[in-house]
Amino acid sequence: MQLKNDSNSYGWLHVLLHWWTALAVVGLFALGLWMHDLDYYHEWYRTAPYIHKSVGVVLILTLIFRFYWRLNNGVPNSIETHKSWEKKLAKLMHWLFYGLIFSMFFSGYFITTAKGQSLEVLGFIAIPATLTGIENLEDIAGEIHELTAFSIIWLAVLHAVAAIKHHLVDKDRTLLRILGR
Repeated sequence: MQLKNDSNSYGWLHVLLHWWTALAVVGLFALGLWMHDLDYYHEWYRTAPYIHKSVGVVLILTLIFRFYWRLNNGVPNSIETHKSWEKKLAKLMHWLFYGLIFSMFFSGYFITTAKGQSLEVLGFIAIPATLTGIENLEDIAGEIHELTAFSIIWLAVLHAVAAIKHHLVDKDRTLLRILGR
């Protein structure tokens, strides 16, 4: 498999970035659900949010790199047998993913920094607070974060169902291409 995408297939870097993003999103969702109910005395009370924030920052950096890679490397052409509405819906779905993941990052950032503390990640990065002193910012950002998280998961389920439909019903190469085959 080649590094770069061509007109018919994804390169190995694009495949790797796709599956890392999927794993990170699902992992962050599961960790977020689990840590939501941790009490102050739980041994993971401080560690789980730290991991969640660190992986979230790595994910957003990955997404920025994916944008760069996509702009400079392109993506394969749509499969000829795809209907016009399928092509449009697939593009919309991908851009919704990007927008929702960026929304997750910013809402998570505002949850953490609403009271003026920086966002500490990976043990050596401190992202300073920018907006502070806004009444209920942490609560509003928390609601957005939760709603967006569930929206991303529902979209991911639809995305997976569509890929499986293309593989099993349409018998085209949609799923195989993102598996690197």
